[in-house]
Amino acid sequence: MSGPSYSLKALAAKVNGKLVGDPNVSISSIATIQNASNGCISFLANPKYKQYLVSSSASAIIVSPEYSEDLKTSGIISDDPYAAYAIISSLFNFHLNPYSNKDSTFFIHETSLVHDSAIIGPNVYIGPNCKIGENSIVHANSSLVMNVEIGKNSIIHFNSVLGSDGFGYAPGKDGYIKIEQLGKLIIGDEVEIGAGCTIDRGAIENTEIHNGVKLDNQVHIAHNVILGKNSAIAASCAIAGSTKIGKNLQMGGLSGILGHLEISDNVLIGAHTLITKSIDKAGNYVGIMPAQEINDWAKSSVFIKKRKK
Repeated sequence: MSGPSYSLKALAAKVNGKLVGDPNVSISSIATIQNASNGCISFLANPKYKQYLVSSSASAIIVSPEYSEDLKTSGIISDDPYAAYAIISSLFNFHLNPYSNKDSTFFIHETSLVHDSAIIGPNVYIGPNCKIGENSIVHANSSLVMNVEIGKNSIIHFNSVLGSDGFGYAPGKDGYIKIEQLGKLIIGDEVEIGAGCTIDRGAIENTEIHNGVKLDNQVHIAHNVILGKNSAIAASCAIAGSTKIGKNLQMGGLSGILGHLEISDNVLIGAHTLITKSIDKAGNYVGIMPAQEINDWAKSSVFIKKRKK
């Protein structure tokens, strides 16, 4: 299916960038700088790809001011080429509503409310006391179990389960006694939740995912977690219950945060890192041990145990 094309002048205006070269160059697609062809626009955000500025076949390239002299073709000068690329990418999305021409079968509980502008995919379950705001999308095979509120312009990707029971049990003499989860899961505006994520509703108070949060696939967030606005979490991370996290958290893949902690604003957590204590200062935290043969690891572990500050 052929899509729209745009003049380079129009794209430069869209991203508030400085036009270089032919303003009438026609752009019909986006490509990586090393694989672009005629009609494509590309971008240079990572300096390690600078070598392709000379050899790229792109019709136009978005670059930062520091690389403007290296451009050998038409382009756009932007202070943030990656952000400019992100804005332009929205012009080439041909399936804003993938379900508009399909029969959708889904269940909405009588106590729940779905805004008229929201998009609901096939086989979606929306349980009691749920609300979905304007222009939000819930993709196929996802479930809002109960007591879930989703704000405006949010996206729930395939197979995610929201508002499931938190992991709450009281030990008794004859085994575990289930604690009913009576709180809500409140998801803000402009939130994007990846495929296969699970987020529990609160036990008594609420689980909160604040505005602008972005979750990759297969992220688990336990009951009563508060996740601050504009946080971004990569795949296969987990956050245990009742942890409170400030804004702008960035969390690398396969990381974890234990429960009942407090994490300040502007914390970066490296991949494979486990946070076991509260963090009260912004910064970049990492606890990665490179893979070693088992005998070498045994020696390293002895050194780590003996090492004193």
